[in-house]
Amino acid sequence: MRTILALKTTLQLVLLVSPLVLADKGEEPENFTTTPEEYTETDVEQLISIRQPQDAGILRKELVTFLWGRPDIPSSLPSTVEKQHFDNRYEDIASLRSIEKLEITMDFGLKSYVYHFIPRDSNNAAVLYHQGHKGDFFNSKKQISEFIDNGYSVIAFSMPLYGQNNQPTIQLPRIGKLKLLKHDQMKFLTPDHGHPIRYFIEPVVTALNYLDSEFEFSSVAMVGISGGGWTTTLAAAVDTRIGKSFPVAGSYPIYLRSNSERDWGDYEQNAPELYSTVNHLELYILGAYGTNRKQLQIINKYDSCCFAGVKWETYKDIVETRTRQLGEGEYGLYLDDSHEGHLISPLAMNRILTELAID
Repeated sequence: MRTILALKTTLQLVLLVSPLVLADKGEEPENFTTTPEEYTETDVEQLISIRQPQDAGILRKELVTFLWGRPDIPSSLPSTVEKQHFDNRYEDIASLRSIEKLEITMDFGLKSYVYHFIPRDSNNAAVLYHQGHKGDFFNSKKQISEFIDNGYSVIAFSMPLYGQNNQPTIQLPRIGKLKLLKHDQMKFLTPDHGHPIRYFIEPVVTALNYLDSEFEFSSVAMVGISGGGWTTTLAAAVDTRIGKSFPVAGSYPIYLRSNSERDWGDYEQNAPELYSTVNHLELYILGAYGTNRKQLQIINKYDSCCFAGVKWETYKDIVETRTRQLGEGEYGLYLDDSHEGHLISPLAMNRILTELAID
C-alpha cells in the first residue's frame, strides 16, 4: 500500500511540473515572465526600413522578386481540382457540405494537396488554415470544424513534405539523388528563378488564384499554427489578398533567438538569404499594412515548444506604432496565458472569430 501511495504521489508531482519541464528545454522557467537583458540591447527601431507607405510597396516587391525571381506573384492554378472529394475523417462535421481537393504541383516534383471545406450555410468569407510541423491539417480538425460551423469556407494546407504532401526523390547536380524528408534538405534545391523558400507559400498563392477564378468571397483571412504561423506571416506579407492574418506561435525575430535553442527553428525560420532581404519585424508590418488589413500575432506565454514568454515586449509597441504611422492597416499582439501547450486554444479561437466578425 505504501508503495502504491508513493507512486501515486510521484505521478501527481510529475503531472504538476511537466508543462514547465516540457516548455523548458534548457531555459529557466522565469524566462516565461521576464526578458533576458541581452535581448533588450538591439535597436529595434533601426532594424525596420519601412517608414513611408512607398517603402512598404518597394520592400514587398523585393520580397516577391527574392522568392520568384520576378516582381509579381505567380498566376499559377492547381494542376487538378477534385470537386467532390470524400474523406471519411471529416464526415462527422454536420455543418460541412462538401470538400474540394486541390493538387498543386511545383518544381522538383513537389506536390501540395489542399482541401477546400465548403460549409452548408456559408457567410461568403474564407479562412486559409495552415498546419505546422505536427503534420497533416487533420490534426487541427477541431479548429477547422469551428470555422466551418461559423459559416467560413476553409482552405487547409500542410507544410511541404508533411501530411498528404509528397516526399519526392530528386536528382541534384554534384550531389546525386536525394529523397526530401525534412525541411532542412530543401536548402539544396536550386530553382531556375527565385529561392526554395517559395515552395512554402506557393501553394497559398496558387490556392488564392483558384479562389479568385471560381468564387467571390467578401473577405479572405489566414490562420496558422507553429510552422503554419510562420507561413501565415510570410504569405500575408507577400499577398495583400489576405486581409486579416493570425499567426499563432509562429515566430520571433532572429535577434530574440541567439541564446534560445528552443526558438531557433527549422531551415525556413533562419534562412539568412531571406532575412537579409526582409526581417521578421518588416514581415509583420507588411502583413498588417493596407486597406482593411490587420495582423494579430498570437503568442502562447507558456508554450511547450517555442516562441513563448514575453520577449515580444522588445518590439510589439514599435511595430504597432510604425504600422499605424503608415496610415492603413493595424498590427497587434495577443498574449495567451490560458494554457501550456503548442496549439490554438479555445480562448485564442474565440479572439480570432471575434476579430473576423469585425467589418
